[in-house]
Amino acid sequence: MLYRIVFSPEADAQLVGIYRYIAREASPATAERFTSVIVDYCEGFEMFPERGAKRDDLRPGLRTVGFRRSVTIAFMVGEDIVTIVGVFYGGQGFEAALNPED
Repeated sequence: MLYRIVFSPEADAQLVGIYRYIAREASPATAERFTSVIVDYCEGFEMFPERGAKRDDLRPGLRTVGFRRSVTIAFMVGEDIVTIVGVFYGGQGFEAALNPED
């Protein structure tokens, strides 16, 4: 079974933010390569979505996985869909952003 991969509006906005930051600090070509690799990695969840760490303490069903030591990807696995809920770059506080009680 292949899962469908969907990026939430927040995750899309975060990818744009990462692109803009890297384009400004390095180059647009570097930013394009890096954000494309993140998207490709997320699309790999279509076959094996049950990876990463369970983070039910932040949100029921939430999982997180690190990517290249600088990105944390937060996602939820449904019956036939994986929703990317956040793509957090560098030192962004993903725990506070994903915890509804804060």
